[in-house]
Amino acid sequence: MKLLKFAAIDIGSNAVRLLLSNVVENGDSVVFRKSSLIRMPIRLGEDAFETGIISEARIQKLIKTMIAYRNLMEVEDVVAYRACATSAMREALNAPEIVERVSRQTGVNIEVINGRQEAEIVYSNGIAETLDSSKPFIYVDVGGGSTEISLFQNGQNIASQSFDIGTIRMLKEKVGKSEFDLIKKWLKNLKITGGKPKIIGSGGNINKLYRLAGKVEGRPLSFAELQKLFAQLKSYTFEERISILGMNPDRADVIIPAARIYLKTMEWTGASKILVPTIGVSDGIVRMLYKNYRSRS
Repeated sequence: MKLLKFAAIDIGSNAVRLLLSNVVENGDSVVFRKSSLIRMPIRLGEDAFETGIISEARIQKLIKTMIAYRNLMEVEDVVAYRACATSAMREALNAPEIVERVSRQTGVNIEVINGRQEAEIVYSNGIAETLDSSKPFIYVDVGGGSTEISLFQNGQNIASQSFDIGTIRMLKEKVGKSEFDLIKKWLKNLKITGGKPKIIGSGGNINKLYRLAGKVEGRPLSFAELQKLFAQLKSYTFEERISILGMNPDRADVIIPAARIYLKTMEWTGASKILVPTIGVSDGIVRMLYKNYRSRS
């Protein structure tokens, strides 16, 4: 048996995450096991979507976070890491300067990936291995700046698309009807066979919604249950979601637009259920790292 450790850094519009993951090789068997996940709510999107420039204050927070993550990766003896920045950094005019500063001051090299690359990483997270290949599934990953959607049929990824609709953008009122119309049109044009699809939800918000609904792992969340929960959450103020529901401040605001995106996706596809596995972008990065590591060895 051989144990390898990889690290994935997901620099999103809402939070910056570090996933440390063990990969256990035992003969022909390979098992991926999460070791730890650390999340820092830096909210790069609040600057990027409002002014197009990430502020010095948030750059400093990002640099300090990268120093901490680099130290943790060294302590954990990771074989390889990859740091990917998504929607907020894609739009920030000063992204090249930030990438250079982070590299120089922390030693962490950041890749600013486009929407297509982000969708490919999401697809690489191993979700296809867990699906019933006879049924259609639509994978929806909602972030702070963008939403990635993929259709799986017959065990294959048939279509993937990234849309500039995310929770931070919606809070900043940077998403209009036309953006939602793009998702609606794309979903309506999908050639879905094998019955009504189920939605697979990914991201911190759908995981929180799932827990708030009192669901047990492996059990789907219905459209009616999510709709009811959405109405309940809207009836609370931001402060009440923190004090009564026990949410962190950086979750208490974005959970409302996130729920809306999932509900709209279910409505436009006719899906009545949403599955919530604990797999996301970071898991896809780890799988790609392992594949590249093995191809070189």
